[in-house]
Amino acid sequence: MRNTITALILVITVLFFLGCKEQTRGSEGVVSEQIRLNQIGYYPIFIKKAVVVGVVEATEFELIEAKSGKNVFSADLSEARKWELSGEEVRIADFTDFNEEGTYQLAIAGIGQSYPFEIGKHILQAPFLGSVKGLYYQRASMALDEKFAGKWHRAAGHPDDSVSFHPSSGRTDGFLVSPKGWYDAGDYGKYVLNASFPLGQFYTLYEEYPEAIIDGDLNIPESGNGRSDYLDELKYEMDWVLTMQDEDGGMFHKLTTKGFEGMVMPDKAVSTRYVIGKGTGSTLDFAAMAAQAYRVFQTSDQDYANTCLVASRKAYQWAKDNPDVAFKNPEDISTGEYGDDDFSDEFFWAASELFVSTGDQQYLDHLKEEQLDFEMKPGDGWRRYMRFLGMFSLLRNPENVPDELLQKIRSGILASADDLVSKALEQEYFQPIDDFQWGSNSDVLNAAMIMAHAYRINPDKKYLFGAQQAVDYILGNNAVGYSFLSGFGDKTPMFLHHRPSAADGIEESVPGLLSGGPNSRLQDASNGVVYPENVAPMKAWVDQEPSYASNEICLNWNAPLTYVLGFLEQESN
Repeated sequence: MRNTITALILVITVLFFLGCKEQTRGSEGVVSEQIRLNQIGYYPIFIKKAVVVGVVEATEFELIEAKSGKNVFSADLSEARKWELSGEEVRIADFTDFNEEGTYQLAIAGIGQSYPFEIGKHILQAPFLGSVKGLYYQRASMALDEKFAGKWHRAAGHPDDSVSFHPSSGRTDGFLVSPKGWYDAGDYGKYVLNASFPLGQFYTLYEEYPEAIIDGDLNIPESGNGRSDYLDELKYEMDWVLTMQDEDGGMFHKLTTKGFEGMVMPDKAVSTRYVIGKGTGSTLDFAAMAAQAYRVFQTSDQDYANTCLVASRKAYQWAKDNPDVAFKNPEDISTGEYGDDDFSDEFFWAASELFVSTGDQQYLDHLKEEQLDFEMKPGDGWRRYMRFLGMFSLLRNPENVPDELLQKIRSGILASADDLVSKALEQEYFQPIDDFQWGSNSDVLNAAMIMAHAYRINPDKKYLFGAQQAVDYILGNNAVGYSFLSGFGDKTPMFLHHRPSAADGIEESVPGLLSGGPNSRLQDASNGVVYPENVAPMKAWVDQEPSYASNEICLNWNAPLTYVLGFLEQESN
């Protein structure tokens, strides 16, 4: 049965990627942009809500079969509400009570119809697999063959087999052999901190649901080797990160050019690349993630797992000896900084993972000294969110954890999730944030990841539905009416700030990549990006290639999306 489902999902995914989806036209006309909903669909017994914006004279809505136009369900629209965050008047169409599987549209008199969507089991499996396959398209140092990449096949770029050391690395001679890995974002840099943090989130899914993706699910070069395609894809990044450890255990910060390359394909981006900097933050994040990797790879490759644990221990020791080395870009470097000067969250994550993997008392002693913070704030991201990853690992492996610490973490996660669920219920699109910063979509999903773990502690469906409605937001039920995951949905980003997507001559963006989302700070407004005048915070997003502040992609945005989609697929069926 599993193989049959997988085959069907892959067929659906290929149709998305080849652009073969039928034109979105209902039985009576063109789709109305006033109706916002999850453009992929809904599980039968989950919450099903759409948002209707603007002046609406109708008082009810209909659910119709997409092909026949037959009315199968109707209900009243909610009273109108005015929302400042989106600058809209909205009404809610709630069709939760309708559970029959099929393909449908919402229809509202005087307005029109929604995009078609499905109600069914495994409804999120295609975007789930797509969010991981998106990482394959980010691979450095290898060609992407048409067999695996379809029309997005391309030549290899950045072999990184003889990378010079920048003076900030502390090395003055020689070169580093540092191939493989994923490009971090829309640029061609590779960053240790923002490889380690996303890998930690990806590994979390594997530790909790190891069968979520099996061998052959992704159609990547390693498919058929007897190991999960998921682990194969993650190992491609892990192999690179291991090369960035200095002989003393510390981690070099990044491998980039001095400035960002132009909007060209990888094989055309030939500026000199350097190993740059060294710092406590990237070293601790690596130590944490590598301790997870030890557990994750134990069954499939014990030697590799042991290599990861040795590297983790060395990195942690370096950080203990160098606890306050904050990375700052040197004067001649302008690529992504990923700077931070508070490493308490990183120390907590590293000590948690190493304690779970080794049982060593020194790591537990550090945990006992920490003051736990359970508040999730927009913008935390790679600076602070990793403390939650440490908590999740301790909850998954409670055997040697003192009961007092466990109970504190359980109650703290539940309280944090309760706050997030309450906040989401007050928002017009049921999203758990009300401050839209850089990468706001990852804030929505990181919050959903906390809800997911609250559900694992206490299977109250309010947490499950909270995570689901966060995904609804990402896949189209939002103030701009886009599904933010490229290639999945009827209206998705076509002009990502992503060099391969801009330079490959293909109309659609590379699929499976998550756009950053609304960003009320508008840092790129002077970069040729045109936002609507006096744009509301929830609408501060544009599908324009220069918009690095709202429409770029990044590994640490895809990672929580993959986790939440995988969680929902495993817990909903």
